[in-house]
Amino acid sequence: MAGSYRLLVREGPRVTRARHGSLEAAFEDLAAHLSRLSEQSPRKPIELPTRSFEPIAQVVARAELSGPQRLLPRLRAGIDVRGDGSAEAWTGRASRQVIEQEDGESAVAALRRVLGAP
Repeated sequence: MAGSYRLLVREGPRVTRARHGSLEAAFEDLAAHLSRLSEQSPRKPIELPTRSFEPIAQVVARAELSGPQRLLPRLRAGIDVRGDGSAEAWTGRASRQVIEQEDGESAVAALRRVLGAP
């Protein structure tokens, strides 16, 4: 499908890929994945001999949007789901910029606001 938006969801070793004809359809699929991922039970801290990783520092799932171009997509953005169930939106590829959420705003809504999506 030429000019499609791609959604890639990484959850541990599982990777799910989907193509959507519009940015709106891609956002609907993204929101469905995130609601399921955020409801999972919280993670426990990871204890290593030299340091500890609290659940908020663990990225348990990542959803990435790109498109509509295939080789050099104009849009590169996504949402990370943390071990405590919280979500954080970002834009960019190599150097990611975290999107600050406004009061009462979800990560999906913040990403829509920054990208100017309907």
